[in-house]
Amino acid sequence: MIEFVNFFLKYLPDLYQGALTTIKITAIGLGLGFVLGLPAALLRVYGGKYLRWLAIAYIELFRGTPVLVQLFVIYFGFPDLGVTFSRLTAAYIALGLNSGAYQAEYFRGAIQAIGSGQMMAARSLGMNRLQAIRHIILPQALRLVIPSWSNEPISLMKASSVAFLIAVPDLMTKGKLVASRTYDPITSYLCVAIIYIVMVFLMTTLVQYVEKKVRVPGFEMEELRV
Repeated sequence: MIEFVNFFLKYLPDLYQGALTTIKITAIGLGLGFVLGLPAALLRVYGGKYLRWLAIAYIELFRGTPVLVQLFVIYFGFPDLGVTFSRLTAAYIALGLNSGAYQAEYFRGAIQAIGSGQMMAARSLGMNRLQAIRHIILPQALRLVIPSWSNEPISLMKASSVAFLIAVPDLMTKGKLVASRTYDPITSYLCVAIIYIVMVFLMTTLVQYVEKKVRVPGFEMEELRV
């Protein structure tokens, strides 16, 4: 046990730098996913025929293919089309597009959980559809979605480990470098696992805090399925 603690403390600075990169990738991917996912959900629920099918195509494409394939296509495939991305940028784009597809389904479930009568009531008060969505539907849906959406940051953080395959210096890459220097992969990856557990715990705690802050008594669903 003492040996493990000494090993962990010795290589903690390297692993810490990798953890910061992992957090950065997760945060940017999550933000990009939100920017893409919310409009996709709105188009799927309220869009016209062609816009709805466009949203569905995006969602099914990125939910139906592995994030690793998406990352490789963006990083290795796009240069053949004359578009080249840095390693970090490719990771941001791939994880953002993937997260956006999943977030779209979380948002869609929450939007559809709002009774259709509320849209009719808003329209009867003189609001157009866009105003009703902005002022009536979305404020409620964004509260309702938090319990199910809280899985997305955690899933995305773990999925970000695929970025080490294109040499992004994230936590997984740093763990691999430590393992190659020490010839002790079990201890090295155990250290990596501990750091992931700590980051996931902290993220879960943060999301639960936000959920409690925005919760309105009597205004929640027992379970939101998408």
